[in-house]
Amino acid sequence: MKEKMIMLFKEDTILVVSGILAVISCFFVTPDAGYKDYVNYRVLAILFSLMLVVSALIRIGTFDYLTEKLLGRIHSEKYVSLLLVVLSFFMSMLLTNDVTLVTLVPFAVNVLKAYKDRRRMMYTLILMTVSANLGSMLTPIGNPQNLYLYSNFNFKLSDFILLMLPYSAVSLIMLIVSVFILNVTDKTADTAVTKATPAPNALKLGLYSALFIVCIITVSNKLHYLIMLGIIAAVILVVDRKAFKNVDYGLLLTFVFFFVLIGNLGRISIISDTLSVIIEKNVILTSVLASQIISNVPAAMLLSAFTDKGSALVIGTNLGGLGTLIASMASLITYKFFNKIKKEGEHYLLAFTIINVIFLIVLFTMSVFLYR
Repeated sequence: MKEKMIMLFKEDTILVVSGILAVISCFFVTPDAGYKDYVNYRVLAILFSLMLVVSALIRIGTFDYLTEKLLGRIHSEKYVSLLLVVLSFFMSMLLTNDVTLVTLVPFAVNVLKAYKDRRRMMYTLILMTVSANLGSMLTPIGNPQNLYLYSNFNFKLSDFILLMLPYSAVSLIMLIVSVFILNVTDKTADTAVTKATPAPNALKLGLYSALFIVCIITVSNKLHYLIMLGIIAAVILVVDRKAFKNVDYGLLLTFVFFFVLIGNLGRISIISDTLSVIIEKNVILTSVLASQIISNVPAAMLLSAFTDKGSALVIGTNLGGLGTLIASMASLITYKFFNKIKKEGEHYLLAFTIINVIFLIVLFTMSVFLYR
């Protein structure tokens, strides 16, 4: 039992810590009828449905096939790197940053091995990670904190996208420039893709795409979340019930724990008043700094209870995904994968931190001028 708890803590530290903090908070605010209002069921339903649909799409090989087709005729290391980074940027807008990296990183490693350049592989994987974190900030479904803040502050879809569009545009330009800076010299390989991936089943692809559209309609407040949940769960249960196994239930439970923690903190006057004073001094900066320590998803959920400046919080927690390795938990996916195959984590961490800090300084400086 002890070994299982240690393993769980190593694999999902945020889940364990949020659970412990939620339980501790219950000793200060005795469970009562008010607890039922803590949980945002709409956010949980949409997040679960999105993960379920994406899981089904992955299981039929949709993204492996797409990536292979795009990379199949490119033999230049520089342009392979560029395409992988751009793919990460745009895929993360719809699939979330972590799903994008789980899908693309193993494929990218397989492709980049052909060039036999460890350093270039490391740089490409780092830029893919930064790209996924920055591309995901444009849409409400790009990452979990965006979905939460979008619902919590009742954003309009167009307003949300317009808010983050300048940062996304500059990020994409910086990413493209970075690829060329880090690939001054170029190599070619006989083949960029080493194996053929069969095309996804057309009927299932069409069905899952329709379910994804149902999710988007719900995010746009055109469909009740319970209707969406019922449709998607029923269809996936019939067509491919194994897709349920790949849903990140730990993330959903983490959200529940944070809902309880935030709800209780809001009812403890001294904590609520103190946090409100701190965050109101500079919401964006506070969000960025908090994200470096506890990651941007928990930071968004925690700080949202103590400010009504939703736009600043969206900007701050999205930019806060840059910086330290734990600022965005999605960043750990690439790090763990690279460290497993190369065992050179210290070099990766140094390069990762330098690149992230540069991006963070530029984008945070933008926020100083754009958000007033």
